[in-house]
Amino acid sequence: MRILVSNDDGIHARGLRTLSEKLAQVGEVWVTAPDREQSATSHAISLNVPLRSYQTAAREHAITGTPTDSVYLGLNHILKEPPDVVVSGINHGPNLGNDVIYSGTVSAAMEAAMFGYQAIAVSLCIGDHAGVREMYFDSAAEFAARLVVAMANKPLPRGVLLNVNVPNRPIGDIRGMKVCRLGFNNWADRVAERLDPRGRPYYWIGGTRQGHDAIPDSDVNAVADGFVAVTPIHYDLTDYRSFAATRAIEVEGFSRAPDQLGDTQLPHSAAKS
Repeated sequence: MRILVSNDDGIHARGLRTLSEKLAQVGEVWVTAPDREQSATSHAISLNVPLRSYQTAAREHAITGTPTDSVYLGLNHILKEPPDVVVSGINHGPNLGNDVIYSGTVSAAMEAAMFGYQAIAVSLCIGDHAGVREMYFDSAAEFAARLVVAMANKPLPRGVLLNVNVPNRPIGDIRGMKVCRLGFNNWADRVAERLDPRGRPYYWIGGTRQGHDAIPDSDVNAVADGFVAVTPIHYDLTDYRSFAATRAIEVEGFSRAPDQLGDTQLPHSAAKS
């Protein structure tokens, strides 16, 4: 089995190192990852600047770009034979609920899924790093390795990735795994304005987590209850529940052409072999 590993915390991150070492027990591991931290870069891709690739070890390349750049270059240039699966992580923190929109970790896996590959994003839910005494990356790596083996015989539909969030605890203390939907995190957003030495303003954006919505079977709830949350995600962002509401909107001067869209689930094609 050939496995491509990437992340958004950078090629030297502890999470990636732990994951790569564990996956090497079940397959041939290749690494194409950013040369520095690229957290919260979402699905950014570098089209107007050149990329460089530096080989840092056998089957390991540091890329001067985003997580998406790293996977793109790995799949289309560095690896001469296609991987059986692409695993992104282990992220140093959760990627739960609506936060996946910002995640470079999830987007690296999404890039692989868009090319038709089996893909997994793995995150360790360690919260505020400063207040955590122990980070159980080995628990997340162990689950990821077992999941890769399990998926070898039961591939996902084409275009789907699994977003995996592992509680930060010894693997023996994890209650099991749960298939989930995405939850919704609430943030207290803020903008901090500062002045540079010349008196010109600059800004820090962000905020603090303020809990989450009580959505049944959400990934946020599953992790809080001690389960590994496994959520299938697809790149098609169409809201299939809202066709009727959208058709009801009439724009003056524009007649609406007929369509064959039904309020149904997305039909997936077969997974890439």
